[in-house]
Order: sequence, then structure tokens, then C-alpha cells
Amino acid sequence: MRDAVIVEAVRTPIGKGKPNGSLAHVHPVELLAHTLRSLVERSGVDPALIDDVIGGTVDQVGEQAMNTTRYAALSAGFPETVPATTVDRQCGSSQQAVHFAAQGVLSGAYDIVVACGVESMSRVPMWSNVPPGKDPFGPGIAARYPDGLVPQGISAELIAAKWSLTREQMDAFAVTSHHRAAAAWEQGLFDAEVAPLDGVSRDESVRPGTTPEVLAGLKPAYHDPVFAERFPQIEWNITAGNASPINDGASAVLITSSETAARLGLRPLARLHSFAVTGSDPVLMLTGVIPATDKVLRRANLSIDDIDLFEVNEAFASVVLAWRQETGADLAKVNVHGGAIALGHPLGASGTRLTTTLVHAMRERGARYALQTMCEAGGLANAMILEAV
Repeated sequence: MRDAVIVEAVRTPIGKGKPNGSLAHVHPVELLAHTLRSLVERSGVDPALIDDVIGGTVDQVGEQAMNTTRYAALSAGFPETVPATTVDRQCGSSQQAVHFAAQGVLSGAYDIVVACGVESMSRVPMWSNVPPGKDPFGPGIAARYPDGLVPQGISAELIAAKWSLTREQMDAFAVTSHHRAAAAWEQGLFDAEVAPLDGVSRDESVRPGTTPEVLAGLKPAYHDPVFAERFPQIEWNITAGNASPINDGASAVLITSSETAARLGLRPLARLHSFAVTGSDPVLMLTGVIPATDKVLRRANLSIDDIDLFEVNEAFASVVLAWRQETGADLAKVNVHGGAIALGHPLGASGTRLTTTLVHAMRERGARYALQTMCEAGGLANAMILEAV
């Protein structure tokens, strides 16, 4: 029976997604090309053997338009015969690329495939793909949700209210994320996964000196009188400190079968065990990680206690803390090297960034099973389970 394994995983450092960010000078195609080039160099795989390159990008417009993944593969020096495509499942785009890639290997459609992602939020700001005055939802959505959908920040506030999460709890979670990320850098735990670029070798958004007192001084990021009237339960506790920043970055993983890996002399990092995707309430929007986790565990015939490590994307602290309340997961096993609040959230790159960090953490900590899940705009979520080889 065929399986699917990850044999290499690499990412760029993550820069601030601002004009003065450390990677803002790098075109998004080149960000991803650097990662693809590093992936094949580190693995030693002849890129001519790659059956497909599947990449995630969220804002597919401007410098990220026209199938960015294809041009990144060409810029990386891959043969013209290697195809590529770009997918969009919002923040989970490159995790979805991993699902598609692994499912292709499992089915026999691929032997060797790359899953990857990129987002340059400094050069292509969020929502650049929605011109002013244009409605991306249409009349059917307006009829189904007559009160209107809401921005993600409001969804994060609604989650905090529904699960009774306090400002102190969310700020404390954010502080832990920064401290774990800083410790991982100091201990050299990111060295195996990061490919320095243009003199940039570290994640720019990590703040080692962050404290609860510092975060307590930040103002609410999403307060709006219209939404305050519509949702009186909101206490306005989401800030720039307990939410992920905007960032630039790229990441990639190389997926094949155990049989092909053995033939090519490649060492698997982890086996891709089980997959799930779910939809959920698009107003709460970010709670899909809860049913996705339940679904993937059932498919794997595992329990939450069987999982040694988790990566749950820290779009907002409220998302991870609500997920933890519902699943009963041990927070000591969650985002052990820090999460997106500290490391950053370059949208299309985040899925394979989480996977990259997770497979290296599995090896470093001797984990048998690991679970990754991500919330996504529109009320979506991906989840998958990795197993040590």
C-alpha cells in the first residue's frame, strides 16, 4: 500500500509585512523561488523528477497574480517541464497544498511533489484582490446572511465572548508564544528549517522581551460602534499583541512515497497519516479548527491524548484557547516553538510553515503523532495528522 512522507521541509525567515520589513525588497516570486531552490538543494533531489508544484497564495493579484507558483518554480531553475499551480483556501492555502500533494502521492498520481506557499504582505497588502466598491460575496450570500458577514477581528472577538476568554488569558498566551519562539531561536531549533535570504536569517516579529504588562497597555484593535451595537456581548479584548501580525515569507515541503524515498536515498521526516477539511459558521468564521480536529482524529482512529505535538495556527489567541477548551488538549504540547503571534503569519505561506516547524519539532522531541490545524476565512478549516517514520 502506498504512503506519503515528507522528506524535506524549509522556510524563509519571516519578515514584517511593512514597507520597511526585512524582506519587503524581495518580489514574492523570488521569495518562493528561494525556498524551492533551497528545498531541492537540501534534499539532493533532481528537480526534473518533480511531478508537480502546488503552492498556496491568498491575495492572488498584482505581483502575486498569474499563477505565482509556476513562475517561482521557473525562477528557482526547475525544468520548464515541471508544472505548477496556485491554490487558495485562505489562511490554510499551503496546508491545503500539502493535502493535495499527499493525496496525489497516495493515489499514485504523483511520485514526487512539492507543496509550498508564499505571501508578501508588504508588497501585496491584504484585500488587494478586492477593488474598492466591489462585492466579493454576491446577492445570494446577502440573502442568506441578511445581517451581514463580519471581518475576522470581529469573529475573534465573538469567539472570546462565547468562550469567556479574558484579556489576561489571551495576553498570557501571546507572551508564551514570543518566549517559546525566542527560546527556540536561542537553542538553534530553527536552524534546520530556515534558509537565510539576503542577509536575513531570523524571524523579525519575535519580541523576546514581551510581558503581560506591555501587552496590557495596547488598545483594542477592532473596536467599531456599529458592531458594538450589533454584538453587545463583545468586550473588545483583541489587540495587536494577542493577534498575529502581517508578514512576508515562503515555505515548502517535499513529499514522496516511502518506496521512492528509499530508492533515491532520502530520509523521511514524517508520514502524512490522515486529513480532514470542514466548514463552519462564517460569522464566527474561525472555529472550524474544533470540528476539523475531531474529524481528523476519528479518521485516524486516535484520541487527543495520542497526539504528542500540535500546531494550531495563532491567527488570534482566542482561536487557539477556544479550541483548547473544546478539545481538552494540553497547551504544553501546542506550538512548542512559538506560533504565528510571535513568528508571523504570511498568509499563503503559513500552512507549510507550520508543517515545516512541526516535522522538525517531531524529530527533535521524539514525537510519534502530531496534529496541525488552521482556521480560515469564510468558516473553513484544515486538519492533518503526521506520524513519525
